[in-house]
Amino acid sequence: MDLMMSLSKRRGFMFQSSGIYGGLGSTWDYGPLGVELKRNVKEAWWRSVIAERDDMVGLDAAILMHPQVWVASGHVENFSDPLVECKECNSRFRQDHLLEATGIDPESPEAAAALNELRCPNCGGELGEPRRFNLMFKTFMGPVEDTANEVFLRPETAQGIFVNFKNVLDSTRKKLPFGIGQIGKSFRNEITPGNFTFRTREFEQMEVEFFVKPGNDEEWLNSWVDARYQWYIDHGIRAENLRRRPHGDDELAHYAKACIDIEYRFPWGWGELEGIANRGDFDLRRHQEISGQDLTYFDESAEGDDRRYLPYVIEPSGGVDRATLAFWLDAYDEEPDGNNVRVVSHIHRDLAPVTVAALPLSRNDKLLPTARRVYDILRKHFRTQYDDSQAIGRRYRRQDEIGTPYCVTIDFDTIDDNQVTIRDRDTMHQARVPVSELVEILKDKLEHAW
Repeated sequence: MDLMMSLSKRRGFMFQSSGIYGGLGSTWDYGPLGVELKRNVKEAWWRSVIAERDDMVGLDAAILMHPQVWVASGHVENFSDPLVECKECNSRFRQDHLLEATGIDPESPEAAAALNELRCPNCGGELGEPRRFNLMFKTFMGPVEDTANEVFLRPETAQGIFVNFKNVLDSTRKKLPFGIGQIGKSFRNEITPGNFTFRTREFEQMEVEFFVKPGNDEEWLNSWVDARYQWYIDHGIRAENLRRRPHGDDELAHYAKACIDIEYRFPWGWGELEGIANRGDFDLRRHQEISGQDLTYFDESAEGDDRRYLPYVIEPSGGVDRATLAFWLDAYDEEPDGNNVRVVSHIHRDLAPVTVAALPLSRNDKLLPTARRVYDILRKHFRTQYDDSQAIGRRYRRQDEIGTPYCVTIDFDTIDDNQVTIRDRDTMHQARVPVSELVEILKDKLEHAW
């Protein structure tokens, strides 16, 4: 992982946030290439989950919401982790993480006895009694900092969808089953964040709340698990690094009837990419109770008393940052190249930060106008990078390392014959093509490359 973190900084994928001040723990900034990779992940998700489906619409809800939203959702009461503090160095840890680090399941019978043996990982000191620690960030609306003006940074995007259920239903005239999806920032005051961008206090989610008739929920849960699993495969994650893991009854969230995680094999072990939960009617029922508003659905296809009910909800909830990290890690490869090693990122064409690189053979003044003309043609159609520094071989290696699928080399013959050389990232095969056909050839290659 240290190698990937070094590569990430060197090539402009991710930087430690506030680095000139020594950084801020577990906060990361996406650099020029990282922001493109992350944006492409979000666009691929939106295209697959929203744009290409008739039963989905989008939403962009506010981060700050009425405090009663979080009372109704159960977050004020239930959204907490077990915290223990070292009596010697005052370091704080999640109790369940300490147990897991020793190979003990926090929910197992032997966990209770093991708690007495736990020591501080930092100094070996004695740990205090566990207490519950609420993970929501508090702030205040307006100039007066008192409880009347207290609000929270949202810990999930889901509640913005639930409180807008009726608004979307009335404005779109959608019929069940249908869903609402959104991408947005969430905040959780994690006790022990870490593992690069895997667990941070500020993160981005891509979530769907899919509303179904009670009784059809199990079928839709399985359907969404299959669809979301396949999305990761289709965008380059190798099947051996991906798995589905159903939650046991003892680990379900307070709102969930069932949940299946899609997990990725990270360098430190298996970790959740996305959870697909059956939330039942928990959220709509709670918001209906607390707000006093009718959130039931009128089903014209049903009969009698069955025509009005609270829908059940299937929720595929994924982390943008975790998905971005997984795609990037899975694409990394080192290939023997004579006495050297070629570092190459086999990132999926739809996710690659740069799609095509325009590379003039040299900086010769005679060649540059032709090179810039080809570059101008390319960047109207593709995410294109122009690079004329150092030898052409080094530039190929740079583009391999950041995952650029195709390089287009402009040489001195191009001036006379108006042809360029296309180089394939994965095969390193090169082909000479006319500039007049370049765009269509690249479009065809990109369409059929995966």
